Amino acid sequence: MKVAPLHKEFNKHQDKIKHLICHTGQHYDEKMSKVFFDELELPKPHFYLGVGGGSHAEQTAKIMIEFEKILLQENPDVVLVVGDVNSTIACSLTAKKLNIKVIHVEAGLRSFDMEMPEEINRILTDRISDFLFITEQSGLDNLKTEGVPNEKVFFAGNVMIDSLVNYQDKISNSQILKFLQLEKTHFVLVTLHRPSNVDTEESLLGLINFLNKIAELRKVVFPIHPRTKNNMEKFGLIERLNTQIILTEPIGYIDFQSLVQNAELIVTDSGGIQEESTFLGVQCITLRKTTERPITVDLGTNQLIGIDLIKAEKACLEVLNGKLKNGTIPPYWDGKAAERIVNKILEVINV
Repeated sequence: MKVAPLHKEFNKHQDKIKHLICHTGQHYDEKMSKVFFDELELPKPHFYLGVGGGSHAEQTAKIMIEFEKILLQENPDVVLVVGDVNSTIACSLTAKKLNIKVIHVEAGLRSFDMEMPEEINRILTDRISDFLFITEQSGLDNLKTEGVPNEKVFFAGNVMIDSLVNYQDKISNSQILKFLQLEKTHFVLVTLHRPSNVDTEESLLGLINFLNKIAELRKVVFPIHPRTKNNMEKFGLIERLNTQIILTEPIGYIDFQSLVQNAELIVTDSGGIQEESTFLGVQCITLRKTTERPITVDLGTNQLIGIDLIKAEKACLEVLNGKLKNGTIPPYWDGKAAERIVNKILEVINV
């Protein structure tokens, strides 16, 4: 979702810049990877590392070993990374060790929760990047506090929103509501995968009880992340879900965005969905203690509730009873972030 708008924009400047796509294979489930490439009209990656699963250390190490081979073969001027996953820090480190410039798109975000692996990835990637593109004001503030020179930092907006804008026609034509027998703005969409929410039997039992209560009032659609599904199966908990909860496999980008924009309420622990719901004006309850995207709370429709499920249930019931949080769209979330990023890259980098 972040690379696709950049790919399209780079293609407008083929006389000035050549760009190649490397898929590390960190997200290797076909339903969470290939479908997204197809729907977002991305080409087959020029390089596929196929690193698969493993611990954080194993994944990061495998990516570095394989990505170094590509860098030595291709000798690029710049490596561009997005987001905060293990691939982001692994490719950044590998490039910098070879004296290759690094661009980080979606830089500066901070949850201030060092127990989140993504937070470590963000901080380290930003520290070694040569050019940092920001999605929201907090990114500028955080990088200034950390002493990053102003000339490295650019406020470009949010490329995730570019994809949402670019594919509105396809999203509007999705048949997922009909397929799942859902009524517009009368169902709750749930996505949960963070370790703090799904890695222990105790936390999963609490979530199931919480979701079952919500399901007494509305249909609940729950596209289940492989991590969450595996843990539920391990503890034998899936059969405890209310029959009003529609459990599905991971859903492709177009159908999922149709669910997001037609939901009455979203319950999530995902960063990206906090942003998409804010742009669309959909009510969102985030089951986390911190968010690296505070603009979605400060300006948007997101409520950061924490992991107290009694408090979360109360917040959900208020929304379902009509007590809504008003929100506005943050600056530069206008579908043109990739254009600003690529134009700036062509301006500041001698390639």
